Amino acid sequence: MKIKIDSTIFKKRMEKLIDIPELTMDKAYPVYRNETPIRSGNARNKTKHIRLKLKSNYPYAGRLDEGWSNQAPKGFTNPTIDFIKKFIRKQVSKV
Repeated sequence: MKIKIDSTIFKKRMEKLIDIPELTMDKAYPVYRNETPIRSGNARNKTKHIRLKLKSNYPYAGRLDEGWSNQAPKGFTNPTIDFIKKFIRKQVSKV
């Protein structure tokens, strides 16, 4: 049995797949930041996107993410994860 693969098409598809993690974090950051509750602005101001990571760099991030704030009863991680799952499915289906 022989399988013939057009290497240019394969290469283009693989390049698209390789770009997905960075593109995903770029798209997920605004969702993550917008889901972060805002009262004084400290939490949102200390929410960062560094390479492939989304960081909440303040001591009470865990409490906020557990629904401590009425502004974000679901926290901010779970809504962002839901967005990421949908986004990745969409991107992979394009490839």
